[in-house]
Amino acid sequence: MKERKMAALELGTERIRKLLVQYAVPAIIAMTASSLYNMVDSIFIGHGVGPLAISGLALTFPLMNLAAAFGSLVGVGAATLVSMRLGQRDYETAQCVLGNVVMLNVIIGIVFGAVALIFLDPILYFFGASDATIGYAREYMTIILLGNVVTHLYLGLNSILRAAGHPRKSMYATINTVVINAVLDPIFIFWFDWGIRGAAIATVLAQIISLMWQFRLLSNHEELLHFHRGIYRLRRKIVRDIMAIGMSPFLMNLAACFIVILINKGLKEYGGDLMIGAYGIVNRLGFFFVMIVMGLNQGMQPIAGYNYGARQYDRVMRVLKLTIVGATCITTTGFLLGELFPRVAVGLFTNDEELIRLSIEGMRIVFICYPIIGFQMVATNFFMSIGMAGKAIFLSLSRQLLFLMPGLIFLPHFFAEHTSWDGSWGVWCSMPLSDLLASAVAFFMLTYQLRKFRASHPEVSAEKSR
Repeated sequence: MKERKMAALELGTERIRKLLVQYAVPAIIAMTASSLYNMVDSIFIGHGVGPLAISGLALTFPLMNLAAAFGSLVGVGAATLVSMRLGQRDYETAQCVLGNVVMLNVIIGIVFGAVALIFLDPILYFFGASDATIGYAREYMTIILLGNVVTHLYLGLNSILRAAGHPRKSMYATINTVVINAVLDPIFIFWFDWGIRGAAIATVLAQIISLMWQFRLLSNHEELLHFHRGIYRLRRKIVRDIMAIGMSPFLMNLAACFIVILINKGLKEYGGDLMIGAYGIVNRLGFFFVMIVMGLNQGMQPIAGYNYGARQYDRVMRVLKLTIVGATCITTTGFLLGELFPRVAVGLFTNDEELIRLSIEGMRIVFICYPIIGFQMVATNFFMSIGMAGKAIFLSLSRQLLFLMPGLIFLPHFFAEHTSWDGSWGVWCSMPLSDLLASAVAFFMLTYQLRKFRASHPEVSAEKSR
């Protein structure tokens, strides 16, 4: 137990650069693996089932975003709360957060899965499904929703492991899931001939195996946080704090759900079912780099949260600066891939020439502002990591609701009526335009906050940073 406490205490004493590497590298590997986990399904489905199956899979993105919204509401909020309580040496409350995470994920997972299954077909048609694509989407989501509780528990406990000082174990859980899924996918899709349903079964089985390993880890009484009697009763203050902190990523994923619906509907209207498939490919590729930045943010979160709770503000500033630099390097790499080598990337998913052409056009437009989105993501996560939920929520929603949603509503019509391009170009162009505007808002908000921060805490200085 003493060693576990020391592992948490090092967040306030070890050099910031070393800590960020120690926590971020496993998280980045885990998030990269998680992104590959999604890409593997798309690749095997594209080559093993067909281009329309990719479109069917893309139709499930809004529902997956909605499920992720509820998962992040609990997981991200709980992880931040655990980090802050460990920084305050409040180990009893941190234990109770673990128990509350289990109960909340079970309740939300069952309710969400049941409701979505009951109304699955109407939901998919609303998301832009056609008679040609709904069968693929229905087969995939039925299996995924049956395993929804497992998904929520797996993601929630992974966040707790990382926040409690076990970034490597969190990474191993994710990598195990990816490897198992990658092994099972070709077996179920090609050998058993289960098609897109086989990809979903492989996904759920992989998560079940990793969840069993997480349960084993957290059942060890030598761990600082572990399962034991008395921690599972829902406590109003803990639940309220989890929800308040997790509201930012929840609303971000909820907004993303509505945004993807608008994108699918716009692309279907102006380009047809294959255009939705093109967006599915571009989204997977873009999400790969977004997930790496999310991994970097996850590495920053316990360091910033702990030191903010411990009032070591110079260390908070240092980890913010290092994270911004790292995120910008990552998203700039994505920009170079999207502009210089799009055919190589898109060719991983399909051999269909028309789908490849549509995907390349979309990728070059969407990736044009990628060098700056890393900063916007880090700024949002920083506010969330230090408990400033209101600012994090605003920044989370600024891209989707203030900029992207109006663009998706008006730009397609503008392109169709007033330019030589069709309305689908308006859908594609809305995305980089919103990235540019949201990053500008994040820059001004973070700059203003840091000025206030330095004014109220003059002890913060570059010389004191570790």
